[in-house]
Amino acid sequence: MLRRKDGTRPPGGRSSSPGAYPDSLSIVVPVLNEAATIEACLRRLAPLRRRGVDVVVVDGGSTDGTADIAQPLCDTLAHSGRGRAVQMNAGARVASGDVLLFLHADTELPANADEIIIDALRAHPSRVWGRFDVLIDGSAPLLRLVGRMMCLRSRLTGIATGDQAIFCDQRVFSDAGAFPAIPLMEDVALSKRLRSCSPPLCLHEKVITSARRWEAHGVMATILLMWWLRFAYAIGVPPATLSRWYQSTNGSPPSDDRHTLST
Repeated sequence: MLRRKDGTRPPGGRSSSPGAYPDSLSIVVPVLNEAATIEACLRRLAPLRRRGVDVVVVDGGSTDGTADIAQPLCDTLAHSGRGRAVQMNAGARVASGDVLLFLHADTELPANADEIIIDALRAHPSRVWGRFDVLIDGSAPLLRLVGRMMCLRSRLTGIATGDQAIFCDQRVFSDAGAFPAIPLMEDVALSKRLRSCSPPLCLHEKVITSARRWEAHGVMATILLMWWLRFAYAIGVPPATLSRWYQSTNGSPPSDDRHTLST
């Protein structure tokens, strides 16, 4: 069973080196105007909290009451500037776990995610980070293929996306410089940093993520946009430029969107 740390241990501190026996988990949930989804998300995490998992919600300036809904349903409610990378880094700073997991508000973890992660890290002490396979919950058959391709690409490249619930040894996350403060591709950039420490644990257990972005903008149109942006990032186009392209196509800045570029 996982346990919380007592007040004598610094937040996120390990008693030994990175990769040592982990015994606690923090889940960091960045939110922005998620009143429609945050209660269900946090209620799904309640059994994990009862087993000692630390749940941190980081609000980026919601105007729809998200923070008020989240307050009684998490261990820590933090506030930060807007932007997923900024919010997740703020959550990591106040989290108490040996291991950090970064979760989108509309993504559902396996019921025993805590045990899966801790057992996997203990079984592979040279690995310091990882992610889950992903299932997209939409009705369009193409979305099932998208999910399978995301999982395959991640295994082949060692790059994870935010929809896959990235988890990481807390000290390694800090030593790697945390998420870079960029408006897009922060998950890809972090994966590249962590990949230099170890290959990821690519867990076969699945998280379920919402199809709302694909359904809102069209499945094929979203796939093509994501592929183009990822290619542009790979050849060196600055994230700020990608953000402007994304906003001109998608109608909202990435910090207002609920997903990373995961296709």
